[in-house]
Amino acid sequence: MVKLVLLHKADSIYEDEPDVVYDFPRSYLKAVMEAVGDWVVYYEPVKAGPRGYFAVAKIERVIPKPGVEGRYLAMIEPGSYLPFDYEVPRLENGRPWEAALTAPDGTPLSGGAVQLAVRRLPEADFVRIVNRGLPQELEAIEAQRYDPARHAIDEGAQIFERPVVERLTRRPYREIAFRRKVREAYGYRCAMSGLMLRNGGGRPEVQAAHIRPVESQGSDSVRNGLALSGTLHWMFDRGLISVADDSETILVSHNKVPSDVVGRLLPPSGKLIRPADTRNYTHPANLKWHRENVFGRSLAEGEAPW
Repeated sequence: MVKLVLLHKADSIYEDEPDVVYDFPRSYLKAVMEAVGDWVVYYEPVKAGPRGYFAVAKIERVIPKPGVEGRYLAMIEPGSYLPFDYEVPRLENGRPWEAALTAPDGTPLSGGAVQLAVRRLPEADFVRIVNRGLPQELEAIEAQRYDPARHAIDEGAQIFERPVVERLTRRPYREIAFRRKVREAYGYRCAMSGLMLRNGGGRPEVQAAHIRPVESQGSDSVRNGLALSGTLHWMFDRGLISVADDSETILVSHNKVPSDVVGRLLPPSGKLIRPADTRNYTHPANLKWHRENVFGRSLAEGEAPW
């Protein structure tokens, strides 16, 4: 097995969905086949945007692209995709992160491997990039973010260093990474009520909800997330509310939710607030899954709080 860098552009002619599938031509088939069962890092070329290295995922299998000669699909292992907390720029202090893109004097090379959409990535480079994008201490960073007193108490405590792959597969770590990216994408505002509530210490009360749960093969992509208040998160998970196929209109199960409750919790427009960055918009396929599998399902007797 081998690790890879996969180039991804939002406006690419290839039908990529980073948390689901990577579309590539035959010329890269050998390299991608070698990476089956291993991890890849996604990279956005400089001309396509400022993100640089922006996510990690694991290739599950490779199949020919149906109906397209000479094209293949790398299927991403469900639950493996994770966006970086800090997007990693192409260069750090003028030096590339990838050894294959670095001249003997440490300056960036041009042409050659730089032009490849699929590049083999040595283990050491993979570790350095992931550690920069998803720090070992992310859980401590989040815990201390709104609690200076806790920071003072914890100062000097040693962070247990876990191997990168172990960290990438730990659910508690992934939940924190997902929550940070989703809440940031929505400006710490509830996507349905529009409210931005903070407690006395400045901690945002908004939560990060998976649209399609991880246990149902949902991903930790921001496009599979909604920033919701605690009550609306509870209602969304129980199928009392959802989002229509226009990815904007809020749906309510009116036979289960009293109209006065709707009036208190949702805006008169009945529309979802969207992230500022269009790349973080909810994916229609995830919303469709929620409508078909969660919305409108029966609640247990006495479960609703009203």
